[in-house]
Amino acid sequence: MNDEPRIDIAKLVQVMARLRDRERGCPWDVEQTFETIAPYTIEEAYEVAGAIEEKNWTALKEELGDLLFQAVYHARMAEEAELFDFGDVVDTVIEKMVRRHPHVFAGQTGIDTAEAQTSAWEEHKRRERAQKAASTGILDDVPRALPALLRAEKLQRRAASVGFDWDSALRVVDKIAEEAQEIVDAQQQGAPRAKLEDEIGDLLFAVANLARHLKVDPEAALRGTNAKFVRRFESIEARLAAAGRTPAQASLEEMEALWNAAKAAEK
Repeated sequence: MNDEPRIDIAKLVQVMARLRDRERGCPWDVEQTFETIAPYTIEEAYEVAGAIEEKNWTALKEELGDLLFQAVYHARMAEEAELFDFGDVVDTVIEKMVRRHPHVFAGQTGIDTAEAQTSAWEEHKRRERAQKAASTGILDDVPRALPALLRAEKLQRRAASVGFDWDSALRVVDKIAEEAQEIVDAQQQGAPRAKLEDEIGDLLFAVANLARHLKVDPEAALRGTNAKFVRRFESIEARLAAAGRTPAQASLEEMEALWNAAKAAEK
């Protein structure tokens, strides 16, 4: 296999520079900032994940290109502001990957499994964080812009790295039951919306913690359940449409029966 890139990424960097050219570029691209482009970056990352879930490799090729373009876009704006350029981005990630994989690039032994590498990776990151003078707390650099469920898991993992953690998944299950009961109690007591929101947040946080203990990605798990819900509800719609009806014209009992039939058909 040839490790050399088939196409020079410099061409993409040049395309981005032309789009941002104040005189000859695209008016829309010229007006954008880090803040206005950031939502598109997040969206493209999710579209990559969606293509993978659907095993749509043609779409994945396109979505990966869109995500790469986002990196080039941000790097171009940084270059214009004399902060750094795309070459600096590449150099930084290469240096980081080599540093965090000494078993590959420096002949270090003892990393024979994926689990061992995950542990070593987290230890590398822990040492790097400790060396950052600007960081005043262990949770400081967990990005606030992450999806809430993903950020919850990362916050918990970071706290666990210094021993602040439940000692078993069963303890977390007990916590989930406790949080669920607190929601029921708050609702029965006529608690205001803010209180209910707080209690539901605690429950979701505990569920994310359980996923971490069981080594399950909570974001992936919920995406899978969302897809399952869509698939089964579409089955309900199709069955009703075959009878010339819509879900709005069916009773809850009818839809539950069709849901259970769709569920059974998947087993």
